[in-house]
Amino acid sequence: MKKSHGPALKKTVIELTQCPGCYGKAVIKGVFHDLSCDRCSASGWVAAATGEALALDELVTQLSMRLQAATRQIEQLKRPQAGGPEAGYQEGNRLGAGGTNYTGD
Repeated sequence: MKKSHGPALKKTVIELTQCPGCYGKAVIKGVFHDLSCDRCSASGWVAAATGEALALDELVTQLSMRLQAATRQIEQLKRPQAGGPEAGYQEGNRLGAGGTNYTGD
């Protein structure tokens, strides 16, 4: 059954791309100093589908979601992955007595 009214139950991820005006740097070169980019609200990111700047509260949420995903990916890459016969010894399979690791030895 689809939801027909009210706020969404889950926040959707909006695909972001670098701002074409400032090339993701959030500032543009002025004559004497750097100026905030008006095209992306000085964030460096715009919606990929429309090319428009997001509202600041939506932008904060989207960037937080991207940061959390990147952090999870970094943590997965940091964990050593055992391969071959030693893989069964490194991971807990909870098949032993009291939910301990059982290796079959």
